[in-house]
Amino acid sequence: MNVRKFTARTSREAMWMVREALGADAVILSSRTVNGVVEILALAAEDMASLSEPAADKPQISESTLSALAPKRRTESAQALQSAQSLRAPEPERDREPSRAELAEVMNEIRSMRGMLESQLAELSWSSQQKRQPAKSAALREMLAAGFSASLSRYLTEKLPATCTAEEGTNWIKSVLARNLSVVTDESEILDRGGVFALVGPTGVGKTTTTAKLAARCVMRHGPGKLALITTDGYRIGGYEQLRIYGKILGVMVHSVKDESDLRIALDELRGKHTVLIDTVGMSQRDQMVAEQIAMLSGADRNVKRLLCLAATSTGETLNEVVRSYQGDGGLAGCIVTKLDEAATVGAALDVVIRQKLNLYYIANGQRVPEDLHVPNQQYLIERAFKLKRETAPFQFQDAELPLVMANTAKAMNDKSLRGVALG
Repeated sequence: MNVRKFTARTSREAMWMVREALGADAVILSSRTVNGVVEILALAAEDMASLSEPAADKPQISESTLSALAPKRRTESAQALQSAQSLRAPEPERDREPSRAELAEVMNEIRSMRGMLESQLAELSWSSQQKRQPAKSAALREMLAAGFSASLSRYLTEKLPATCTAEEGTNWIKSVLARNLSVVTDESEILDRGGVFALVGPTGVGKTTTTAKLAARCVMRHGPGKLALITTDGYRIGGYEQLRIYGKILGVMVHSVKDESDLRIALDELRGKHTVLIDTVGMSQRDQMVAEQIAMLSGADRNVKRLLCLAATSTGETLNEVVRSYQGDGGLAGCIVTKLDEAATVGAALDVVIRQKLNLYYIANGQRVPEDLHVPNQQYLIERAFKLKRETAPFQFQDAELPLVMANTAKAMNDKSLRGVALG
């Protein structure tokens, strides 16, 4: 008979050790606590069975001898055996593993609590900073009033030199913004080098009018024989006619294409042209046909450079969506910001150009062809952004509202696009 002793910190651990070592049918002989440690004596089921079977090397007890045993002694032995077998190691309780749905719910609650704590801490921090560093708060109000995003505004105001005044802080921010605004200051990128350019973008951003303005500049530089116009706008009523009228005034033929094969044929026929401008059909950035349009332009034999038209009247969130949708795999050659004359603020458009690292080719501020198309200037655009501030009370941020606005930008500060902003 092999009696084994097991010790553990708790009864549950000790029972688990018994089960692992001797099996589920192990017999518990005793259990006690010694010096804060649980001690269990246990016996394997096979050893217990051998107690009730006669050993081969021992003499057998005859029936007459067995019948002579006292009835009381036999009863006590049976009761002891039954009692020992009843102390077999019980099945240890296992912890129920939580389901995936329960784990996901717990994680969502943790994230929600973390976000609330981050927002509250950020709010308290900005409330304190307003009192300690009024220059940063003043610069922050200026950026928000100019239409720049809260995340970019916070990023730059946090980098402000600690000793600068409110005016010095605003001037420093203007210089940083101008330094990060990539513009094409020489029209020769389009007019002299030539090539195939496609103006793309959502509906109503002024692609056709901008195409006509660019066409007029090309004709003034090289003459009508060096330019060709193509339109893919077969959906909008009068879309082709509008460009055809501009072409007739300029003395330039306008070609209409429907699909990739038509475009490939047209570009092949126009290989002798110095510049080819393509006016595309406008569609929402959420339309699945945007991907088809990008594929059509990319599938042409010639290198088609896509210029994205961005309306300065749109919100920063909308412009960000437009850029992400129209970038595609090949990326954009650059952008043209339109409708500056209609925008109450232009900070949102400049914010997206800076954040998305786009090359700004032109700015458009009216319907006149070709007068209302201009080569951009960084300093002028930044100064214009800060002059066109929100002057109406419903859209101005008060001092008491700034901490709440900044608290919601805690997560946005991890945006990779902000890390590329050059400060020096």
